[in-house]
Amino acid sequence: MKKVRIKKWVWFVFVSLLIGIIVWFLFFHKDETVMKDLSSFHETEIKKYAEDLGLQLELSYEYHDTIEAGKVISQSIEAGTKIEDNMNLKVVLSLGKLDEEALREAGVNEMGKVPIMMYHGIHNLKNEDTDYIGGNVDKDGYQRTAEAFRNDLEMYYQNGYRMIRLNDYVDGIVDVPFGKSPIVLTFDDGLKNNILVTGVDENGEIIIDPNSAVGILEEFKKKYPDFGVTATFFINGGLFEQPEYNEQILEYLIEHGYDIGNHTYTHPDFTRISYDTAVTEVGKMYVLLEQYLKDQYVPIIALPYGSPYKKTHDNFSAILSGTYDEVSYQTKATLQVGWESNVSPFSKNFDPQFIKRIRAYDNDGTEFDIAYCFEALKKNRYISDGNKNQITIPEENLSYVSENVTLSIVTY
Repeated sequence: MKKVRIKKWVWFVFVSLLIGIIVWFLFFHKDETVMKDLSSFHETEIKKYAEDLGLQLELSYEYHDTIEAGKVISQSIEAGTKIEDNMNLKVVLSLGKLDEEALREAGVNEMGKVPIMMYHGIHNLKNEDTDYIGGNVDKDGYQRTAEAFRNDLEMYYQNGYRMIRLNDYVDGIVDVPFGKSPIVLTFDDGLKNNILVTGVDENGEIIIDPNSAVGILEEFKKKYPDFGVTATFFINGGLFEQPEYNEQILEYLIEHGYDIGNHTYTHPDFTRISYDTAVTEVGKMYVLLEQYLKDQYVPIIALPYGSPYKKTHDNFSAILSGTYDEVSYQTKATLQVGWESNVSPFSKNFDPQFIKRIRAYDNDGTEFDIAYCFEALKKNRYISDGNKNQITIPEENLSYVSENVTLSIVTY
């Protein structure tokens, strides 16, 4: 038999083409990994799937009327989405239909009270660095150390509180998991240490001091992704006392899930000014907010010094509505300075025009300090059923529900 010899150049061409095809397939025609629909997966399968794809998995559990126990209620990455490195995947699994025994065991009561916390300044100090009790930087405790603020947040989380936006609370949107309680954080005065900018990075983005209020909040957002970290900052005409960064600061806050409200233009005592001046103080600040944050701020006012102390005061109507510089404004809610938790937004006693707050300070558990107020909340705190579209309460609390509530009501 005659042997067939293949010339060297033919081998070279063949191998070159083969390598070229492999390279093209790997780099230009590779199969991209996309997110699967997890609705048919069990918990162990979800964990393995996330591990195999290098996803940061966060599982949570909620009761559900129609989805059986162990099945997926929701997934944060939609099916078909391209998977990228270190993506976070949040999956909510059903605990099945809620029964009366589970409600009673968890103490679910959506007519309970809600803590609206009032902070001012957060100083980069340890508690031992001050001359006052606990984490107070000043005599009255309006200024707080960074150490104390971190301790506060840790206490809230460990005691089952989850943050919600003030604006949602006012609107009756309470979206926290089953068995958890809502808490609202507010900051008055727009102090520099609320969001201290230390410079900009190579991309021109502002760098936030990690020991300022926002720096600490962002730290807890990473530490506890299910905390729902947010806050509302009530500012005056000086904004956050860093004029060179005004626009970037406000943009950063909105983009990172925080809200901005009205604390009047110069922080007056409403009991000591005329009606016309009251209109100017409120309206001028609304105009400034509109200038920087068109339709992105909340029409809520934190009353300076808590004044006026009664809704019957002549200036109170100027706080709620008016016209300044030919621009009309409407205020949906106002906040007092103190002194205790506020009622459920579904209560017949709920008054959005006069919301109470807890002064965030230490006083050895007396005079409505943090410890005092949270001890009191153990008896009557708002405890969620995990469903923001209904209200669940003990049967004996039904008479306290506001007639304005439009959500379905479940009693047990």
